[in-house]
Amino acid sequence: MIALRLVRLIENHSAELADGLTRKLLSSDRTRDLHKVPAHELHQRCDEIYHNLSDWLLSKTDHEIESVYKSLGARRAHQGVPLAALTWAILLTKEHLWGFLESEGVYGGLHNVFGELELLRLLDQFFDRAVYYATEGYEQATAKVA
Repeated sequence: MIALRLVRLIENHSAELADGLTRKLLSSDRTRDLHKVPAHELHQRCDEIYHNLSDWLLSKTDHEIESVYKSLGARRAHQGVPLAALTWAILLTKEHLWGFLESEGVYGGLHNVFGELELLRLLDQFFDRAVYYATEGYEQATAKVA
C-alpha cells in the first residue's frame, strides 16, 4: 500500500513546496533560462504537481502524463528554454520533494519502510515518464521549426 499519509503531507504543503521550488528554479544556474517563463506560470506548474500528487501517482494514466508533459515540452521549446534546463527543472522538482520529506522526518521506522518504498517507486515512475514525454514534446516542437 502506498504511504498515503506522506502524499497527503505533500499535498497539504503544496503552496510551501511550490514557493521553495520556484525560488530554486529561478536561482539555479542550470535553470536560469526559466526566467523566460512568466513567473506565475512557473509557480502554478510547481503547485499543480505537488497539490495533485495523489492524482498523478494513483489516477492519471500513462496517456494523460504523456499529453501533459508533451505539451509542457513543446511550450518550453517555444519559450526558448533549453532542453537541459527543462529536464533539470523536472529532476529538481523530485529532489525538492524528497528534501521536504527528509526535513519532515518521515524516514525512519521499520513500519514505514514499505510505504516509503512504494512512494519512491511511484514517484520515480512518474518523474521518469515526465522527463521522457517532456523531451519528446520538446523535440517534436523543435523539429517543426527546423
